[in-house]
Amino acid sequence: MDLPTLWFAAVAVLWTGFLLLEGFDFGVAALLPVLGRKPQDRHLMLRSIGPLWDGNEVWLITAVGAVFAAFPGWYATWLPAMYLPFVLVLFGLIIRAVAFEWRHSHHTEGWDATWTKVITGGSLIAALGIGAALGATTLGLPVDADGIRVGGPFAGYSWPALLGALAVLGFSLVHGALFLALKVDGDVRLRARAFARRWSPVAALPLLAWAGITHLRYGTPVTGVLWLVAAAAVVVAWAKIRLDREGSAFAAWAVLLVASAATIFGAAYPVVLPSTIDVAFDVTAADASVSDYTLTVMTWAAGVGLPVVLGYQAWTYWVFRKRLTAEPVHDEAVPA
Repeated sequence: MDLPTLWFAAVAVLWTGFLLLEGFDFGVAALLPVLGRKPQDRHLMLRSIGPLWDGNEVWLITAVGAVFAAFPGWYATWLPAMYLPFVLVLFGLIIRAVAFEWRHSHHTEGWDATWTKVITGGSLIAALGIGAALGATTLGLPVDADGIRVGGPFAGYSWPALLGALAVLGFSLVHGALFLALKVDGDVRLRARAFARRWSPVAALPLLAWAGITHLRYGTPVTGVLWLVAAAAVVVAWAKIRLDREGSAFAAWAVLLVASAATIFGAAYPVVLPSTIDVAFDVTAADASVSDYTLTVMTWAAGVGLPVVLGYQAWTYWVFRKRLTAEPVHDEAVPA
């Protein structure tokens, strides 16, 4: 495997890891007004992601940083073309982080309600913006031979961006519900399980459609098999949650994302950004990458640093692995 291919695979893994981990805390935050009917319920839901959400965001920084470092041509075309979604993502993540901290600095009914809404709103904005950016970069943007977006600031907001936004949001909502069913106890667990059982087949459709369209355009028999695995994972997740097997359902839902992402990135390669104007303007991994020497240095650095980061995050999940139960609202602040 040549180095540009290796780093394309690394970028795909980083984006998949981000959606897999950040997806459930996006989903939990988005479901606060749906499943959190009492202050104690909302407090419990936030406690379930309190020690994890900020560590999960590291995957986004690393994914974008890997694109910038390994494929500057991709970065220079993609981020300016999707400038508004990325600005909205940053805005959503910033207000969400502030709300997590401020919500527990003071306790009145109005204060808690306001910052809970900000957490939900910031998570929805971030999930939709990331989905729109990824949908557009895999299904096409109107870029010319110089890698410059043709048209106004909204030229990239066609159906691929909408499909990507719905796919990430739909996946995250059910992913968050399954995480809650696995992580907490009491009424919230029952409501989360019921939500996942009811909505998982519908929520999976945009993601399956995104992966299916990418496969039909560019795919191989291997990506076709991966798409079938993703579709089968939806059926397994739905069947397991009906049997109250939260752990198996959560794992199967994760397989949906991994198989779908492998289908999308695998089918698209070697194109990292298709042009909707002319296929001759497609940005490829080979054209967009830095020199082999730079990629070699990056590979050695990643080989040393990545295991440390993964080990630390695995340790964090292990420490906070126990199932949570409801407690009085003001007795304990959510860990930041």
